[in-house]
Amino acid sequence: MNTGEGSVGTPPSAVAPSWTAPSDIERRLYEAKMRGDWPAFFDVLAGTDLFLAVSRRQADSAPDSVFFTPYWNPQTNTQCLAVFTEGMLPAPVPDPVFVARSLDWYGRAWEDADPPFLAVNPGSPCEAFLPTTPAHRAVWRQHHERARNARAADSACGQSHTHGKLRALHVGGPLHGPVAHGLACAALLFVKNGELWNSMGYHGSGYHHEKYRLEKWWGVTSRETWYRTQERLLNADMVSDVWQFVLSVRHALARDFAGSVAIEHWRESAERVLRRGIEEAGAARITPEGVTRGQPVSAAEAESQVAGVRRMIGRIARYEARFRADGLLPEGSYIRTTEAWDYGRASGMARWGLGARFCTLEDAEQAVLRAGRAAQSAYRSWEDFSAGYILGRCLHFDEEEFGSWYQEMVDAHRLLTTDPASPWLNIPWK
Repeated sequence: MNTGEGSVGTPPSAVAPSWTAPSDIERRLYEAKMRGDWPAFFDVLAGTDLFLAVSRRQADSAPDSVFFTPYWNPQTNTQCLAVFTEGMLPAPVPDPVFVARSLDWYGRAWEDADPPFLAVNPGSPCEAFLPTTPAHRAVWRQHHERARNARAADSACGQSHTHGKLRALHVGGPLHGPVAHGLACAALLFVKNGELWNSMGYHGSGYHHEKYRLEKWWGVTSRETWYRTQERLLNADMVSDVWQFVLSVRHALARDFAGSVAIEHWRESAERVLRRGIEEAGAARITPEGVTRGQPVSAAEAESQVAGVRRMIGRIARYEARFRADGLLPEGSYIRTTEAWDYGRASGMARWGLGARFCTLEDAEQAVLRAGRAAQSAYRSWEDFSAGYILGRCLHFDEEEFGSWYQEMVDAHRLLTTDPASPWLNIPWK
């Protein structure tokens, strides 16, 4: 085929006319194939990751190498290398693991001795067997370049698809029920990254990338460190004590006075509570071991803590004002806790640990269920949860710049609260 875009596969007329594709990627491949529109087929491939199964032993011993394991295919009567789009991946098991590469990467890495066909999703209605001659591979790379230029921004998480999209598994991922609820607690982050929000059998961006991400951002390098981090998140033990303290003071005032709390009243009350706590910390106490004296806090340190709490109240008040202006928080309401920041990340951590093989699918599912239950106990609605999560993220990263750390969440929140396919509109909070 002189265009270099041809393929060998099941003739469209032989494919079942009705097929529920696992995700939007497979659906678009299937539709392009049924039309015989191979340029469109390649455009889809160029905008997604293609996963290759490799031995875990090889992946661990040579993480910078990718090993091809061809198989004999009777349709082409040749050796082929099988690759899969993310919706076609099996549930994670200890071995093999999957590495993700772009169509462009395969086009550049292919050698003359490699198989004559790249088999995409073999055995499925959207399968195709792509010739791997230099001319064909040059076309792959052209499509990749076009897809890269069309994306608004390169993928910071390592994936080839566009960020800021609500994506789901329609086959192979829960859409309703407790597991889906727990998965949806991480939907803000998964929408931001353009990942499948309900993929319980998570491979992420491939084995190597998931291990790298956990080590870089979390210092997680083993099952033990993953478990400790997961437990801290599930117990909301990573959110700042200062954030929680000032929010709890205001919540108590709002309950006592049954109304809004003026910021100066909030500051003065928090200062009184803090100073009382500092005094009590240095007082003598009777314990089972006898009379003990706490560690006194110097006057300078006490003033520093008070000043920090007063500044934090100002920061939170300014964020909440911006949240109300941008529709993240209703008028007259306030954020009671930032625990959502940990529970949402706990839902993500369960899957990141599975992608890196630091836990099993059962471990990950139990953690997702716990994250959902904890979130339900602390919040009243998806919108309430979202505001708490975004505030925690902004206090941690944004420094009142209202930059990408903030705007990404605003965009994700709006998508999740308006898109008819959103889990937040289809899964009851309780």
